[in-house]
Amino acid sequence: MLETVNVTRTIGVRADVAWSAIAAIGGLDRWFPVIETCRVEGQGEGATRHLGLVGGGEIEDRIVSIDHARRRFAYQRTRSPFPVSSYIGVVSVQAPSEHTSEISWVVEIDVTPNDRDDLVSFLAKALSGGVDGLENALKRPPREGSP
Repeated sequence: MLETVNVTRTIGVRADVAWSAIAAIGGLDRWFPVIETCRVEGQGEGATRHLGLVGGGEIEDRIVSIDHARRRFAYQRTRSPFPVSSYIGVVSVQAPSEHTSEISWVVEIDVTPNDRDDLVSFLAKALSGGVDGLENALKRPPREGSP
């Protein structure tokens, strides 16, 4: 059963700043409360992102596309503890004003009807927490000594 989870929110960070963080591929361990570690192998399209979940479990994503002109990032989840046969994520950034970003994080999953409600609810909460975490991380002043 194909399902779509969409979290779209406006955050108080400039679109170029938000896009730069998303296009860098890594950093999800700073944004998502459910992600403990984030490691990237390779660069750009074709890179692999390895995520360790709080409480155990691992996720692996392959970066499908990074479109700087459209501020659109797509990835395919190739390994996860979730009961899905397919998982595609697309993150896009728009600029509704000079000082804000509209973040749209859309995940399309193929999930069995028995797992649908729990997984859709979990993903919606996780994506929402990730967008909140992105905003908080980008608004936080840099630590002393960091670039």
